[in-house]
Amino acid sequence: MTATIGRRERKKAATRQSLADAALSLFLEHGYDQVTLRDIAEAADVSTTTLLKHFPGKEALVFDEEADQEAHLVAAVRDRAPEESVPQALCAYIKRTRIGDRNSEDPRFASFVELVRNTPALDEYAHRMWIRHQGALAQVIAEETGADDLRCAALARFALEASALADRADDPEQAVDAAFDLLENGWKASADTP
Repeated sequence: MTATIGRRERKKAATRQSLADAALSLFLEHGYDQVTLRDIAEAADVSTTTLLKHFPGKEALVFDEEADQEAHLVAAVRDRAPEESVPQALCAYIKRTRIGDRNSEDPRFASFVELVRNTPALDEYAHRMWIRHQGALAQVIAEETGADDLRCAALARFALEASALADRADDPEQAVDAAFDLLENGWKASADTP
């Protein structure tokens, strides 16, 4: 029985990966708006119904690592060094995964980033997906620090938004550093003086 379940799960995972790969190839080749769900299903040799069993919509085909992202965010807080603050751990994680990935040598990754940035539906979906991690992140911050829920929710939200700020900045690393400096140290009155 467990071999059957294992085989079934492997087949589902392979189908899901085949769909995601086909979608990305088609999007990069033809543009996101020019590709239909039917095109993707045909390229992966499955029905559109099968595609929709694995992915709720076209945007989800591009971003298939949501559960992994959340697990890694939570681990960044939970597994940080004893002397490292939560904002420091999140800053390092975001710089490593959200900015560091942009320097990838893989030309397909650069094309993927360009596709997302230049497709409003994908850009908005990516932001919504990233912000959905706020609850899990706030919960682990509360567990690790004992701080009240509102402070943890605010820190989680602002930490996640730092990534969006970096996406639009000329110097993404400097933007993340500035955002986390504010989260770590608070607004200083001297910042208000000219």
